[in-house]
Amino acid sequence: MGLSQQKIAVICNYELLPERVGGMDYFYWLFDKKCKENNIEVDWFFPNKSNHGDYEKLTVFSSNYQNVENYFLQNHTSNRYSHVITHFIEICTPFFKKLKIVSNAKVIVIDHNPRPIDGYPFKKRIEKRVKGFLHSKYIDVFVGVSNYTVNELIKDFGSHIKHKTSTIYNGVIINDIKVREKRSVLNPTFMVASHLRQSKGIQDLIESVSLMSSELKSKFSVDIYGDGPFKNNLLEKVNQLNVQQNFSFKGSKSNLKEIFCNYDYMLQPTHMECFSLSILESLAANVPVITTNVGGNEEAVFNGENGFIYKAKEILELKNILEKVVSNEMGITINTRHLVENNFSLENMVENHFKLL
Repeated sequence: MGLSQQKIAVICNYELLPERVGGMDYFYWLFDKKCKENNIEVDWFFPNKSNHGDYEKLTVFSSNYQNVENYFLQNHTSNRYSHVITHFIEICTPFFKKLKIVSNAKVIVIDHNPRPIDGYPFKKRIEKRVKGFLHSKYIDVFVGVSNYTVNELIKDFGSHIKHKTSTIYNGVIINDIKVREKRSVLNPTFMVASHLRQSKGIQDLIESVSLMSSELKSKFSVDIYGDGPFKNNLLEKVNQLNVQQNFSFKGSKSNLKEIFCNYDYMLQPTHMECFSLSILESLAANVPVITTNVGGNEEAVFNGENGFIYKAKEILELKNILEKVVSNEMGITINTRHLVENNFSLENMVENHFKLL
């Protein structure tokens, strides 16, 4: 199929919400623009439709909240597509066999999913390995958003897929992120930007702060941006441990890219992660990150260079890091933005995804 005739389908189990415009929305818009500039048409399949942002420029088909894979199979499969790309779709399911029966398209799957900190239970590991044996042959390319993700894909579905896996890092828009010009050494300020659910580990941060000395606690506070189902649990823990003066819950904000620069450090005590866009945005704002050794975190945060890494759930280790940073025994002095500019820009992400075509 010549380039002038090329048409692709992108299937995303991703709800379009005007009030929650994130990094993936910008990626979809720029990827569509890049394809159009190269005479490639894109049909997008989502659970719903929306015209916010640049979605009005995309050709979007809505499954009306039905299973988006089934909707695609029932209504839109044909040999008109050269490629079918999936985002946030379960991998190695019978869908991919059905897709190959009705289409000659090259099938590319993008894995964005974090894994549990202790791995999957034995039964689920066996189920995934069986799925890999049965259905991985119908997938032409597996893409992970970090090296961690690629390794987990191979662990999940078998070493036989290794030859058709690759890493394409998530990226962020650099230009509209405000930059912190000078970092405070004395009395540094801290923030969290996170969905408030248990797996994000903010309860560990609250416990760590409660164990700090009274003198250092009086110099330490953290603003928490975000909302979610675990918020009341966190508020209750703050009250139980009597650290109300150390935490301020700010709710969800749509302008975080303008907020990061107001702080000296971002805290992300997460228990599971794939590749965090909020970490990249914080680093791009010249705000170092204190986070855990899960997922792809250590592929962006290098201990002692642009942030600090500790073992997930290790409350005492986090407490020690916080005490040393607050007391100025250690800190980050480099400009953390350069790493993101060179390696994790949204433009790089779009270009690398386009190369798959």
